[in-house]
Amino acid sequence: MPAAWQARAAEHAARADDLTAGHRARRAAGGERHAIEDFLFEYYPAKPAQLRRWHPGAGVARADAAEAPQAGWRWYRTDAEGTVALDADAFLADRGDTVRYVRALLSATAGRPAATGCFGLHEWAMVYREGDGDHRHPLPLRLGGAGTDAVVERHRIRCTHIDAFRFFTPDAAPRNTLQPTRETQVAMEQPGCLHANMDLYKWALKLGPAAPGDLLLDAFALAREIRTVDMQASPYDVSSYGLDPIAIETTEGKAEYVRRQRGFAAASQALRTRLVAACDAVLGTPVRGRAEPDRV
Repeated sequence: MPAAWQARAAEHAARADDLTAGHRARRAAGGERHAIEDFLFEYYPAKPAQLRRWHPGAGVARADAAEAPQAGWRWYRTDAEGTVALDADAFLADRGDTVRYVRALLSATAGRPAATGCFGLHEWAMVYREGDGDHRHPLPLRLGGAGTDAVVERHRIRCTHIDAFRFFTPDAAPRNTLQPTRETQVAMEQPGCLHANMDLYKWALKLGPAAPGDLLLDAFALAREIRTVDMQASPYDVSSYGLDPIAIETTEGKAEYVRRQRGFAAASQALRTRLVAACDAVLGTPVRGRAEPDRV
């Protein structure tokens, strides 16, 4: 019924607006960049308007094509009965390789135990031996350049994630016990990695209309929560954001980081299951025994 999907679409848009309010306000005012919230819109190329757009997901048909905005969107089709749904064949013709890759990566990651013990040192390795000058984020170093370098040198770095490792400074890269590459990503990704879990938002974006709207926003919300902890455990001073550091150079800080890491690992596994189900729905693998599209 129209009222049902209209309510879901309105609730989705309101939730998206709430999640992006700070970013939109700063952008409108031309204010300072926020190294946590704005990062999600810089590193992951999606705009707030994209998050507002509600998709029912693959395998769900709207029974009122005349009133459904999806009827005019890319990769949707309207059938003779007046229902509109994702055209899986058209979507797979354009994005099939992406869907299959996402499924393979997430399934492989979900099948591994969470590795803890990295203590968020990837962010420290990104500024190693860069001194006290300009860095990737508009924040001062909490321990200064020399203090930051000393923390890196006292620890073993074991980063498994290519998209964190590729930002290591030239002096830090050889210190990593692993040398992840794009080619080894499926073989190395593991659910204890904060960046791999943050990337679930990226994979939801890549799936586009195949991912239900609530799944996209759940992935974004988790990514924002993870990014907050990522920066608290980083070498940057985040006190200007009203946040306390997670001082991973101390025993207490390490314990707190691992506690948060394990919580994110559990939350990310639930999202991976949902993302794999979205892949299966568009690839034609039966989901919950459903053969015909649900109608809303």
